[in-house]
Amino acid sequence: MQKSINNRASCRYLALLILAMTWFAGAGIANAAETADAKVVFQVSSGDSVTQNLVLNNATNLQKELGIQHVTIEIVAYGPGLGMLTAGSPFRDRVEAMAKQNVRFSACENTMAAVERKTGHKPQLAAGVDTVPSGVARIVELQQKGYAYVRP
Repeated sequence: MQKSINNRASCRYLALLILAMTWFAGAGIANAAETADAKVVFQVSSGDSVTQNLVLNNATNLQKELGIQHVTIEIVAYGPGLGMLTAGSPFRDRVEAMAKQNVRFSACENTMAAVERKTGHKPQLAAGVDTVPSGVARIVELQQKGYAYVRP
């Protein structure tokens, strides 16, 4: 009889232990999912200032919502969108400030070469703007690395 009681107590203890371990493991998985870093690439191929402003607002809001340390943002500009990243852009100050806040800006070298052929001079980029050989190829590369794609 005593052996039966001890077995039942052991089974209850084991069941509670398994239940507790399952709960803690589940909480760990949920917590890991909540703090997982997000990676986002924004496409800017429009010369429309409203669209360009929207991209900058979206990136800023994303950093505020997720936290700068929990989101990697790259804004890739090509075609008419390249103007947003130039030294003469009305968005220059915002671009330069955001580049200091862990937003990477990438200008398409193909577009820059096309502008140079057409105008005779290479576009001057705002401080903190990097270049990539091809804007579209860069977006594809980032998507293959798990970046979410946003095109406002």
